Amino acid sequence: MKRTFFNFILAIEGINSNKLRAFLTALGIIFGVGAVIAMLAIGTGAKESILEQMKLIGTNNIVIQSKVLSAEDLEEQSGEQENNNQSEKLPFSPGLTLEDASAIRDMIPQVDRLSPEVIISTNVVRAGKLQRAKCIGVTNDFFELNRLEVGRGNFFHSLHLEGGRPVAIIGKNIQTQFFSKEDPIGQRIKCGNTWLTIIGVLERRSASRENLQELGIRDFNADVYVPVTTSLLRFKNRAAVDRDDLQRGRRNNELEDKNYHQLDRLVVRVSDSKKLQVSADVIARFLKRRHAGQVDFEIEVPELLLEQEQRTQDTFNLVLAVIAGISLLVGGIGIMNIMLASVMERIKEIGVRRSLGAKRQDIILQFLFEAVLISLIGGLVGVLTGLLAASTISAYAGIPTIVSFWSIFLSFGVAASVGLVFGIFPARKAAQQDPIKALRTE
Repeated sequence: MKRTFFNFILAIEGINSNKLRAFLTALGIIFGVGAVIAMLAIGTGAKESILEQMKLIGTNNIVIQSKVLSAEDLEEQSGEQENNNQSEKLPFSPGLTLEDASAIRDMIPQVDRLSPEVIISTNVVRAGKLQRAKCIGVTNDFFELNRLEVGRGNFFHSLHLEGGRPVAIIGKNIQTQFFSKEDPIGQRIKCGNTWLTIIGVLERRSASRENLQELGIRDFNADVYVPVTTSLLRFKNRAAVDRDDLQRGRRNNELEDKNYHQLDRLVVRVSDSKKLQVSADVIARFLKRRHAGQVDFEIEVPELLLEQEQRTQDTFNLVLAVIAGISLLVGGIGIMNIMLASVMERIKEIGVRRSLGAKRQDIILQFLFEAVLISLIGGLVGVLTGLLAASTISAYAGIPTIVSFWSIFLSFGVAASVGLVFGIFPARKAAQQDPIKALRTE
């Protein structure tokens, strides 16, 4: 044990006698370990971000978004040339309706949940306070698909959904704004011209603004939710727009402001994730038939889009891993190169030690300790470099990064292994020197 410790002290003195050379030798390890830390931080951050997005959008969902087409869009879809008089003959689409939702449920056996949404921008008023918000017509499936829980009160009852009752469930921000000092359950709030009785308050849903914008979803805390039948009966049923209204809007180039869709959004969840894309294709063809050949809707499968994003991120992480591996390899070769040069420079020192009773094992340990210490010092500085790089990337590039303990532990393990592997050959070469010849060396 004493001999080993003595060899360790000699290794420290050898590094201390030439600090600049030791630092330059460790540069490859520094950059390699820094790249590993940054790469793992980016990969972990991206994975956590995608998992958070999956929680927000749910799994196995197909999102159908209504789309208002202009006369030019309709003519392009039908393959006709632009003709102002042709607009009178364009087919009439009823738009996205509750009947579409019922037909999809009946047609596709894999449908597990189905959530129609009517989105109405309105003023929310109570006790002299006014706030602009969205009143969302939904069913209870909406809350399950979006994993929303009621903190106080209850979800909609079947009588609420069927009879168009003036009831509402509010988000946490609405409660904070209008009911900061009282229980909102049973109280009334005015949305537009309709008074609604509050029966529930949603638990707060935490989500970053970036995720909300990227996924194109609303802040669930800031909305008022009513039964979908209530929104159609007591607010506005856009399905009441007839063909004459549409033709008048087309002639006046006002179609973009004349939304004829009864529903703004329809979310379908299927039970089998393997049939997501197939179900989306079937729904697209089915709705096109029901809408008189018009594609006045957009269909997205968020889960598949996120999986594609994850594959792209994995490819990016693989490239970073290769770069980090090359840096570590170059660093290891640099250590071996410098240690071999050090052996040639210190042949006389090796001869003196051998003549004073040092064994080959002592010489091996001395030079091996030097290589491992240089690697560990490089690993420590590399970890600090990686932490700084991860923080800089997160701050200026907008890429989420998470540095975990196991990534630091892995980096130190890799650094020590590189020093051990690439230090063995120079150490053995030093131990194999003939002490008589070494003493004669000038």
